[in-house]
Amino acid sequence: MYNHAPTNYKCPICLGVQGIESEETLLKQADLIYKDDLVSAFINSFWISNNPGHIIIVPNVHVENVYDLPNEQGSRIFEVSQKIALAMKKAYQCEGITFRQNNEPAGDQHAFHYHLHIFPRYINDKFNQKAAEKKVLSDPEKRLAYAKKLKEQLLDHERIAKEKEEKKMSKK
Repeated sequence: MYNHAPTNYKCPICLGVQGIESEETLLKQADLIYKDDLVSAFINSFWISNNPGHIIIVPNVHVENVYDLPNEQGSRIFEVSQKIALAMKKAYQCEGITFRQNNEPAGDQHAFHYHLHIFPRYINDKFNQKAAEKKVLSDPEKRLAYAKKLKEQLLDHERIAKEKEEKKMSKK
């Protein structure tokens, strides 16, 4: 519904989810910070200058926009976005988080695969002003440091959650 991808569209996000690195996608497998059966999360290739290292969370199956997003994938995207936001707060020492999701060309959607952006925010970062400017194509090598920090925090989050669950079960 309300799809705008051209005929024979080669989805760069689908290629990234499938683990394909080529000139048709800017996503690298080193950018992947999370993947399960429904969704994947990557360090985004384009950055807003004062907010580097932002994330996109995507469904693993091709869905162009929010209008077609199945509830199961949408729910998982929300669950994972919360984990990533918490990890981002610790890993980047940011003072806030902004979610952004664009639909259709008039809504500033450029890649025709649903994706939710998670941006680290800082006091006086001029995010909205900078977001209106041309995005910066990041160096894949620079993305590695952000991916490493977030992966470490996500693993730490999972370890703590598991310990809490085990403690809860032992009290029963």
